Amino acid sequence: MVISKIIDFFLLFCYYCNIKELKKQVEIMKKGIHPKYYPKAKIRCACGAIFTIGATKEQMEIEICSQCHPFYTGKEKIVDTMGKVEKFKQRLAKKEKLEKEKKQKK
Repeated sequence: MVISKIIDFFLLFCYYCNIKELKKQVEIMKKGIHPKYYPKAKIRCACGAIFTIGATKEQMEIEICSQCHPFYTGKEKIVDTMGKVEKFKQRLAKKEKLEKEKKQKK
């Protein structure tokens, strides 16, 4: 019985100390340096999906989301970042054209 009271006192003491520490941390935080928080920010995906989340920007546009990502959908999709896929296809076509020209010269 005495041990349980000691444990209860210890737990209350720890709880009280943690509250004091949290209050100190809140007082230490600088005011006016944090960005504005938008609890209902709109996120638009390239596939057309719209999400509402909390963010520091009011609106954002993304290229891929959970509704169109190949991992979640199970469908293969080529994600073209900065036109890399298109550039690769152009180089491949140019290479094939050069190979055909070499065969015709022989």
